[in-house]
Amino acid sequence: MTSWKKVYDKWKSFPQLDPNLQQQLLEIEHDPAELEDAFYKELTFGTGGMRGVLGPGTNRMNIYTIRKAVFGLAEYLLEHRVNVKDRGVVISYDSRYQSFEFAVESAKVLAHFGIKAYVFESLRPTPLLSFAVRHLSTAAGIMITASHNPPEYNGFKVYNETGGQITPDEAEDIISYIRKVDNELTVPAMEQEVAEKEGLLRWAGKEVDTAYLSRLQFISKLADDEKQKEKDVSIVFTPLHGTSLDLVTKGLEQLRFTNVHVVEEQAVPDPEFRTVSSPNPEEHQAFSMAIELGEKVGADILLATDPDADRLGVAVKNKDGVYEVLTGNQLGSLMLYYILLHYNPIVTRNPRMIKTVVTTELGREIANSFGVKTIDTLTGFKFIGDKIRQFDWTGETFIFGYEESYGYLISGFVRDKDAVQSAVMAAEMAYYWKKQGKTLLDALQEVYEKYGYYREGLSSITLKGKDGAETISRIMENFRNEPFTEIAGWKVEKIENYLTGERKIVETNEVEPIGLPRENMVKILLEEKGWVCLRPSGTEPKLKYYYGVCGKDKVDSEERLARLKAEMDRLIESYQPKVRN
Repeated sequence: MTSWKKVYDKWKSFPQLDPNLQQQLLEIEHDPAELEDAFYKELTFGTGGMRGVLGPGTNRMNIYTIRKAVFGLAEYLLEHRVNVKDRGVVISYDSRYQSFEFAVESAKVLAHFGIKAYVFESLRPTPLLSFAVRHLSTAAGIMITASHNPPEYNGFKVYNETGGQITPDEAEDIISYIRKVDNELTVPAMEQEVAEKEGLLRWAGKEVDTAYLSRLQFISKLADDEKQKEKDVSIVFTPLHGTSLDLVTKGLEQLRFTNVHVVEEQAVPDPEFRTVSSPNPEEHQAFSMAIELGEKVGADILLATDPDADRLGVAVKNKDGVYEVLTGNQLGSLMLYYILLHYNPIVTRNPRMIKTVVTTELGREIANSFGVKTIDTLTGFKFIGDKIRQFDWTGETFIFGYEESYGYLISGFVRDKDAVQSAVMAAEMAYYWKKQGKTLLDALQEVYEKYGYYREGLSSITLKGKDGAETISRIMENFRNEPFTEIAGWKVEKIENYLTGERKIVETNEVEPIGLPRENMVKILLEEKGWVCLRPSGTEPKLKYYYGVCGKDKVDSEERLARLKAEMDRLIESYQPKVRN
């Protein structure tokens, strides 16, 4: 009997198995491939924590995998943090299936250890959870979310005592404690009523919201008298059935944005996300209803947040009168430019902008022109949050942080990407440039003309299950070992192997350290400011490949990008038959 079958039999024969999970097991008992995928491994922490498909099994999200994770986390906290029982853990959750249930289950396991849990009374955004850790001075935070993944997913994200996502080192330590749990089916948990009675399960809510909104006002770059003016900007906003409605609308209201139109059909939390094919503001289809409302009310700007409100998408009208969705790189670069236009270098000590290695180099050009140093991190906002934490003792000042996947952070009172901050800032930018007779696209064009026509792209292939994971691993190995001298006709200048932590300068054959943690990723730097990068997703069964160029003008940059994309598509395709044969 294979090992996964033994685990399956353990679940199948467990007399106290949750009835819903028991029924789901019966439904798939004659599907060996589905059973193997559900039981062949345990969910682990990736770049976005533990995330997976809902259902029975050790490789699925359910109350037992949640309990096991929390049990390990509790033991880790008690051994590595001080006053854990008194400080407690704060827990938030989004609109997905079983999110509230998983939040309460987490609190019940913590209660078994005598650790206090603050659970939000209703769904709240991820950035508010990050803020709450710091505001309540808890030992950790838990966010139940699968971000923008499809409806069948849910997830479990852990935040450390600084309000940032746990780092890989912290994750490894926590995982080591989780692995010590022999049987996920028998993890002890206190009854909810008992936990409430003993003060170990407490309900959080408006007080934290109020504190967050108070801090939100200060991200504005407008003069005090300008803040009090009613602003002539028409805004359409959609939370895409998620968590951000209350905080975004109140945040806009604080700065006197009174002409705000909410897409009412998408204002209702819905785990099915029925009005969109995917609740992901990175995709144009997510804006369909916002565009329809925008056309109706003549909106200057459209705002869309993903379900847990850590990502923001923005659309504005182009010269043809058609709403155009900005890329994450474009919006992030504009935000940086706007912030730096209003920053005072005299009062800011050692200013720093932080971006990930797959984010546009346009940000570095902008930052350099204002005398601001750029710091690169690995992919994942956890690394940006950790850098901000380090600034507390290095004397550096956080200016702005962003990544290409629609994640931005304006102020460090949150230590994760924050779509609420970003939505308010985007509205303010629209107002600022509208007063000059410009749209955000006009402002972006000015940035391109000043710093270069940077363009970036991202492609991915989805490879599910055990076989898919093995295929991704082999493609990465093939790409890493390919002796590249040129790609798409551009000479290779540097090869960065993040698995070994080494950067090779091709012309001299010199090798130098990258200076970042090890990761399964390869980045190749080309002449004329081009680059490509290959990495597996940490949250989905996908292999992602990125590419970027800098052209003389819009047409040139688009042609360069298309050429580089075609070559990367060809390369990735060429590797796949080798895997299958």
